[in-house]
Amino acid sequence: MAKKFSELRARMPAASQERARKKTRVLRREMALNELRAAKEITQKQLADTLKVNQAAISKIERRTDMYVSTLRNIIAAMGGRLEIYAAFPDGKVSINQFAAIDEPVPAEL
Repeated sequence: MAKKFSELRARMPAASQERARKKTRVLRREMALNELRAAKEITQKQLADTLKVNQAAISKIERRTDMYVSTLRNIIAAMGGRLEIYAAFPDGKVSINQFAAIDEPVPAEL
């Protein structure tokens, strides 16, 4: 008989549960674009329809390692979020506001 994950987790030592919670927080802060889309339960087709492109374009964008900031901003906005860019230094983070003046969505670069 299969056991529920919640039951297995409840039997874990407290230290193991805390390590798992910390790892989960890290994983939720760092995701590839396709993982983020899947976590938001949005299909490539739904995202494509929102951006008025075809599904293949979304697939292509998700495989890229480099893209325009405007493309990424539009994808994040289509998922219901807002793109924020910052620089991280040893003494703290600085928000880069150069892109804040861009108000109108730009069609996704293909």
